[in-house]
Amino acid sequence: MPVVIAIDAGTTGVRAIAFDRSGRVVGSSYREFPQYFPQPGWVEHDAVEIWEAVQTTLGELCTTLAEPVAAIGITDQRETTVVWDRASGQPVHRAIVWQDRRTAARCDELREAGHLDLVRRTTGLVLDPYFSASKLEWLFTEGGVAVRDGLAFGTIDSWLLWNLTGGRAEAGAVHATDVSNASRTLLFDIRSQRWSPELCALFGVPETLLPEVLPSSGRFGLTAEGVAGVGGGVPVSGIAGDQQAALFGQACFEPGMTKNTYGTGSFVLMNVGEKCPEPMEGLLTTIAWTIPAASLTSTPDSGSVAGPNAGSVASSNAIAVRGGGSPAVTHYALEGAIFVTGAAVQWLRDGLGIIERADEMEALASSVPDTQGVMVVPAFTGLGSPWWDPYARGTVLGISRGLGRAHLARAVIEAMAFQTRDVVEAMTVASGRHVHALRADGGASAMRLLLQLQADQLQVPVTRPKVLETTALGAAYLAGLAEGVWQSCADITENWVLDIEVSPAAEAETVDVSYQRWLRAVERSQHWAQH
Repeated sequence: MPVVIAIDAGTTGVRAIAFDRSGRVVGSSYREFPQYFPQPGWVEHDAVEIWEAVQTTLGELCTTLAEPVAAIGITDQRETTVVWDRASGQPVHRAIVWQDRRTAARCDELREAGHLDLVRRTTGLVLDPYFSASKLEWLFTEGGVAVRDGLAFGTIDSWLLWNLTGGRAEAGAVHATDVSNASRTLLFDIRSQRWSPELCALFGVPETLLPEVLPSSGRFGLTAEGVAGVGGGVPVSGIAGDQQAALFGQACFEPGMTKNTYGTGSFVLMNVGEKCPEPMEGLLTTIAWTIPAASLTSTPDSGSVAGPNAGSVASSNAIAVRGGGSPAVTHYALEGAIFVTGAAVQWLRDGLGIIERADEMEALASSVPDTQGVMVVPAFTGLGSPWWDPYARGTVLGISRGLGRAHLARAVIEAMAFQTRDVVEAMTVASGRHVHALRADGGASAMRLLLQLQADQLQVPVTRPKVLETTALGAAYLAGLAEGVWQSCADITENWVLDIEVSPAAEAETVDVSYQRWLRAVERSQHWAQH
């Protein structure tokens, strides 16, 4: 039986994973790539090193596979910005990573000039360095990249698709992205699902540099000969940003279903269905995915709340699949973006030497019953939802002489739960929808302690599926739907298998006391780097 390969190009490494029709992992390979920090608050990647990591992992994975590859899906770190030369296929500058804050002052200028309303109405986002547009503008101004014919812009998915399909214009390389990644650039109208001429003009971005925008599930192109492991002629048929892919991999197909991915950062997404909501304070509105309408069949709710539109398939926002195929349907999501969660574990390991390996974290934190009142606000690159303060900085409060390694480790895990509660409470207020259960995934979700702290803070059950690689799984599902490996979302829902469900064990009054202390700590971290 054929397998589907997902390329998961994350912030610190690339993983290639093969899945069978049941959604089971049948092979995997992983490579980290270097991080570059030219100045405080600046974060860069070498896009060529990312592509090399992709080739290495694909090559290693394919040597272990006995079955043919039916399709490839791509999921990526979203807003990270790459510009390359179409003729040579070479980047003209290092990629500027989503975590990078170099354009904070420019975003302030645009906000003060009155452009926030246009940005919110058009994109569902906010004026923040997190997104691609101000990074791209910086490259064409202070970055020294001259705007000219023959350049191409893309997020990491576009860069990988370009290289998978030939790597140079004369080789027929495909320059495209999907709606979920386009919706994170600050240049895309999420209602009309087209690049916005007004925003392109505002940021000085020629539309000729931008990729073609396609549905998340559908054939983007075929691999070129010479692609490590897979060779030529394999369909690349699914693309989604990492958090949208995780929402899809968690089978959150009904409005109201909510997931949190505990990765380098944490990202809470709630499916809100086919109607694009108005901008909501502290939150982002984003496109979750666009898929063939025939794939989106009504599915039973497995442990989460379904909204009033559950099971409906509207046609008001349908767009055409590439090549004039069947109509497609778009789902939107509310998102809360938390910039640092797993990255704080890396800080404890690499920066402070408190742990040697990330998997030591839970045992160390569980060796003490509490943090002795210590709070860690990991605002290393500012605060995301619902605060949106690029000038906040990491803060440790409540230190006493009795503080030890274990207390600090536990405080970092507690911060993951507190930040998620910040977002979920903002979602509840803004949308009027209560989160009745949270589906968890990502590396940190392997910690039972985190799941318990999260259930206590939210006072709802937290569930974790057997397959934790839901981001890669979502990309595989999108690709496999396009190539007939799976027939509909009902097939995917049947594949979702519960591993663990954790219910609240602490009284609401007790956790509210610690949460109020957390809010005081957040307040003290804010505006620290503002001049």
